[in-house]
Amino acid sequence: MLSEAIAALKAGRFVLVYDGKGRENEIDMVIAAECIKPHHIATMRKDAGGLVCLAVANEITSKLGLVYMHDMIAGMGKVNPVFSKLTEGKAAYGDKPSFSISVNHRDTYTGITDNDRALTVLKMAEVCKNIDAGGMDDFAKNFRAPGHVPILIASKRLLHDRMGHTELCVYLAKLAGLTPAVVICEMMDSTTHRALTIEAVREYAGKSGIPLVDASELKAHAKVA
Repeated sequence: MLSEAIAALKAGRFVLVYDGKGRENEIDMVIAAECIKPHHIATMRKDAGGLVCLAVANEITSKLGLVYMHDMIAGMGKVNPVFSKLTEGKAAYGDKPSFSISVNHRDTYTGITDNDRALTVLKMAEVCKNIDAGGMDDFAKNFRAPGHVPILIASKRLLHDRMGHTELCVYLAKLAGLTPAVVICEMMDSTTHRALTIEAVREYAGKSGIPLVDASELKAHAKVA
């Protein structure tokens, strides 16, 4: 299934990525940022229902000077001790979230519509692709923060450091030879009000013709112990 997922991502189609029972036990809908269209955002809203985010490789976010939101909030503890309390401990699944800042492109209006979010993501993909050829200046000039597209920072060594959807999906993009920036959104269940089960996602994947890849496949490929 990994080869099918790589082919789908290259073709600008969706892929589903399952992180496994040992972690969040969630499945994310994923598409390459450089291929995003407004109808993709609409599909993520309707069929997935989680938070639409942009996951970006660490070598790019570091050049942009982005830092983890967790660290920014912790640093604010010097101003207000409550912020230090808010960042104590780890999430229930075992590590710290990969959130950084959220952005809107300056050509958007509210930033939240399918058109606006797709534009922000597409322009961010261009920033990432051209990071060493004007991308950093483009980012500074043409984006606003806060916005409606949260940026996620992948760990430096990807799956060797962390097994979150951020790392799994950026790793998948690299395998596909794409700009390492992907749009991801958790699959939610409106009946149980929980994450959609792997069984339900397998059924959805079959009906929709979307490849489903398990973290174990990516872990094996990356030779992670």
